[in-house]
Amino acid sequence: MWLNAKKRAHGERVRDDTSLLKKALKRQESAKKKSEKEWQGKLSLEQFRILRKQGTEHAFCGTLLDNKKEGVYTCAGCGLPLFASNSKFHSGTGWPSFFQPVAPENVITHVDHSYGMDRTEALCARCEAHLGHVFEDGPRPSGLRYCMNSASLVFKENQHFVDATKK
Repeated sequence: MWLNAKKRAHGERVRDDTSLLKKALKRQESAKKKSEKEWQGKLSLEQFRILRKQGTEHAFCGTLLDNKKEGVYTCAGCGLPLFASNSKFHSGTGWPSFFQPVAPENVITHVDHSYGMDRTEALCARCEAHLGHVFEDGPRPSGLRYCMNSASLVFKENQHFVDATKK
């Protein structure tokens, strides 16, 4: 903000992103406020079990595991771009794996103590859908493995990051 004020003081034109931010926050709040019944109406039974009830699909069964096409993986709950195909790698674990999200702020994490394990759960930052887990055994440059459920993702082929945000 101080940079914009400094530019304005020198007579430079500055784009005001306040309305864009307000729209993004409104979409985020709308996605979070959905009732369980609304989520059930929007998602398949499998997606609901995974995204809203923190389930996991069986290894080697996900539809996106062997996908090698170029594009963007978005949240199945709200459409937020999460991962680009150029960050996907074969981990041998049975789930689609990525070494980084398209933007760090699009995926949030927290400690998950379920099933007697200490893991890091990955969630969509906009709708808080369960995506999978993050492990510290991935390739460079991040050293992380975002191990995702196919049911939590929608693949948009040949889409650039900007185009993938459109529904």
